Amino acid sequence: MLVGKTLQSKTLQIGQLAAAANVNIQTIHYYERRGLIPVPPRRPSGYREYSLDFVTRIRFIKKAQKLGFSLAEIEELLNLRIESMDQCGEIKERVLAKISAIEEKIQSLQQMQHSLADLVSLCDLREPSSECPIIEVLDNKVLSPRLAND
Repeated sequence: MLVGKTLQSKTLQIGQLAAAANVNIQTIHYYERRGLIPVPPRRPSGYREYSLDFVTRIRFIKKAQKLGFSLAEIEELLNLRIESMDQCGEIKERVLAKISAIEEKIQSLQQMQHSLADLVSLCDLREPSSECPIIEVLDNKVLSPRLAND
């Protein structure tokens, strides 16, 4: 009977895995369908049997998502991690590309912020909403300097 208890302590049911990885059960099923985690073997009772490695893998996925990686990019990282120890340079290149994409997104957001500030500066709040300069700019009736290129 000790063998059964040892085996149970090294494997998790899906609810236990979800709690340990701090995700919901639907996330685990989704990751399985996407191929981000393998479909686990089943116990004779029919319940799926997850090893502790699944917790580590799901935490990896969640951390990578928090850093801005898409699930497709995470799948590529996972594949590189598994395929060879010689892939560190390729992983670094992907992270550098992600940094570049984030910098572009920051620039775009800053441009949007400045454009919105320009719109707010056009508004004098005394006109009826039908004559609101913000609406007129968005309708292309009036051009804001920063929005003229859009």
